Amino acid sequence: MRATQFQIENLLRLRHRITNEDDFTVRSQKDLQETTGAITGALTLLLATVASISLIVGGIGIMNIMLVSVTERTQEIGLRKAIGASPSDILMQFTIEAVLLSVMGGMVGTGIGMAGVAAVGALTEFEAGLSPTAIVLATGVSGGIGLIFGVLPARRAAQLDPIVALRTA
Repeated sequence: MRATQFQIENLLRLRHRITNEDDFTVRSQKDLQETTGAITGALTLLLATVASISLIVGGIGIMNIMLVSVTERTQEIGLRKAIGASPSDILMQFTIEAVLLSVMGGMVGTGIGMAGVAAVGALTEFEAGLSPTAIVLATGVSGGIGLIFGVLPARRAAQLDPIVALRTA
């Protein structure tokens, strides 16, 4: 390929009577593929950055919701601990709630995305497809975000003193 490109450049120099600076450019398909790959890589990095920020913001939202839930249910937590619930029981309850909350949110978001893909497929000539792996992965990631960001509120609930929790009601 390089030899062919070199020969084409020499032929163009002869025909254009160029002695010092070329007034043309010769590009191969490989050059275009490299440029396309660089652009695609940059767009992928940008998309990953935006997705990461969105996941962090969503996780903080889940953590705030769970912290409010712990605050509002202080009396319930105190009562459960007073009748024998262990800190691990309380931790498990609030962690499961956080995971379920985020998984349900992930399922709603995935459903909206699936509807968008179906709409694109119906309204355009593009062939739109859904990957079951991507759907499961998206729901799993949302559950993981709920697990990660739900641990702090769950630990706070598990560490409440039952006497203090019952008094604050």
